[in-house]
Amino acid sequence: MSANKKLTDDDYPTTGHEWDGIREYDKPMPRWWLWTFYACVIWGLGYTVFYPAWPLINGATPGVLGYSSREEVATAIARAKEANAALNARIVEMPLTELGADPELARYARAGGGAVFRTYCSQCHGSGAAGAVGYPNLLADDWLWGGDIESIYLTIAHGIRDEDDLDSRYSEMPAFGGILDRDEIAAVVQHVRALSGQEHDASVAELGGQIYLDQCAACHGDGGEGEPTLGAPRINDSIWLYGGDVDTLTETVTYSRYGQMPPWIDRLSAAQLRQVASYVHQLGGGQ
Repeated sequence: MSANKKLTDDDYPTTGHEWDGIREYDKPMPRWWLWTFYACVIWGLGYTVFYPAWPLINGATPGVLGYSSREEVATAIARAKEANAALNARIVEMPLTELGADPELARYARAGGGAVFRTYCSQCHGSGAAGAVGYPNLLADDWLWGGDIESIYLTIAHGIRDEDDLDSRYSEMPAFGGILDRDEIAAVVQHVRALSGQEHDASVAELGGQIYLDQCAACHGDGGEGEPTLGAPRINDSIWLYGGDVDTLTETVTYSRYGQMPPWIDRLSAAQLRQVASYVHQLGGGQ
C-alpha cells in the first residue's frame, strides 16, 4: 500500500460480525487516548500507595504519606477555635443583656449563633425560624417561656419538659376530655375563637366564657394573654402552635399537648449557648 494512500473503511479489519450488511470494524484506539489511559492507571495505583485507599475490616490502608482527611479537618477546627478563643471567653464572661452593647462581639455572637441554629435548631424551627405545626415561630413576639435574652438562653440550655434536666422548663395542660363533656369543650373552643378574633358562634361562645374562666383562665389569663412563667401560650391573637381552627382547638382542649425540646447545655459549649441565644433574640421577636 502506498504511504500516501488514504485509508478507507475497507482497509480496516473487521471483527467478523455483520448485521444486515452493517460490519463491525476492529479499529485501534487513538494513541493519545491509550497513553492517557495508561497514565491514569499508573496515577491511580500510585495514589493507593501514597494515600488511604484500600478498605480493610477496621479502616483502610493508611498510605505511606500518613495523610488523614479527618486529621486535616480536626486541625482546621482547632486553628479556628484558637483564633476565636479570646472572643468566646469574652462572650462567656459578659452578661447576656450586655452583649448587644459591644458591636464587634454582637456581630460575632450572631454569626456564630446563626451557624449553631442552622446546624441544630433548623430541623424543627425551620431554616428561617418561622417554625411549623408544633414547633414555635421564633420570629413572632409570642413566647411560651419569655422572649428576653436570658429567658431564651434558659430555654435553650435546659429544654422543655426534659425529665433528665432538673432545670428544664416544665408545664402540663390537663386533658379536658376527662373533665368537661363534649358540649362544654365545644363552648370553650368557640370562646377561644372569639378571644382570637376569629369567626365564632356568639351564643355558644358566651356559654363557654364562664367555663373558660373556671378552667383555663388561671394559666392563659382572663383575656387569653398567656403566662410565660407557666409556659401557657397567648391565645388572643392569630399565632398558633398547633392551629386555631375548630377541629384542632377541640383536639387540643380534649387531649392536651405535650411538646418537648431537648436541653443543649451538655451538647453545646458555653459560648455557643450564648451565641445562639443572641441570634434567636435578634431575629425579630425577641423582647
